[in-house]
Amino acid sequence: MSASLVETVDVNAPVSVSWSLWSDVTRWPKFLSHVRRVDRLDGQRFAWQLEIPGADKNFVAELTEVVPEDRIAWHTVDGVDHAGVVTFHRLTDTTSRVTLQIEYDPKGFIEHLGALTNLDSALANYDLGEFQKLAETAAAS
Repeated sequence: MSASLVETVDVNAPVSVSWSLWSDVTRWPKFLSHVRRVDRLDGQRFAWQLEIPGADKNFVAELTEVVPEDRIAWHTVDGVDHAGVVTFHRLTDTTSRVTLQIEYDPKGFIEHLGALTNLDSALANYDLGEFQKLAETAAAS
């Protein structure tokens, strides 16, 4: 069984600010609540450590597409099975829309439960809210 989620947030910050926060994966733990750390292995691959209620996960993800101020796509090459893309849309000179889409294969009861109860969606929504605060603070300074 495969699951997917799509979450969108509008940010009072230009695309350039939203992009700069997302394009530096080492900053993701600041706004992705379940990410403990991300380490760059090489130009395309990153080692992730997740803290998920009931289970910690480690995996390696590889960037599959990076288009500045437009999109970042990735898929896992080791560990949990998922792929995602985050896209950036200019609304005005000072506002942007960020859309996160993830496709994954929930393995194990905890992840099945999350997919069934929309916990994943709630977590993604919370994380995009944290990202929004970080981007708007950066844009204001």
